[in-house]
Amino acid sequence: MRSLPADLLTEVPSDRAILLFDGVCNLCNGFVQFVLRRDHAGRVAFASLQSPLGQRVLSELALPTEQLGTVLFIEDGKVYERSDVALQLAPYLGTGWGLMRVFKKLPVGLRDGIYNWVARNRYRWFGKEEACMLPRPEWQGRFLSV
Repeated sequence: MRSLPADLLTEVPSDRAILLFDGVCNLCNGFVQFVLRRDHAGRVAFASLQSPLGQRVLSELALPTEQLGTVLFIEDGKVYERSDVALQLAPYLGTGWGLMRVFKKLPVGLRDGIYNWVARNRYRWFGKEEACMLPRPEWQGRFLSV
């Protein structure tokens, strides 16, 4: 877990958690839709890693801005990566999903190893789009355009 740099804190909504995802990855887009359907309270906002906000966060955290190998989850100024994203996000998904946090007891090397294996193969297994997905009209307010 890392902290979001102070100058970025003013650019992100403080009332929502933010999921930054690879906007051209079909697996990532499916994951975003999965979250959208379950986060009925709308507590999670979204932005692609290719967006100006996503690129700025990646740059500030010294992460590659062109090779998008992880999703990021920002909550209360803290930035979570890889397998920690799903574990931090789970309580937002409604009844039962919060139980996934028991996987935090697994060694992070094992969790992230599995995550990295899927991330390396995701385009081959699930495909890739030419451009970032456009959200449905009813979901547009959940996507950050900064």
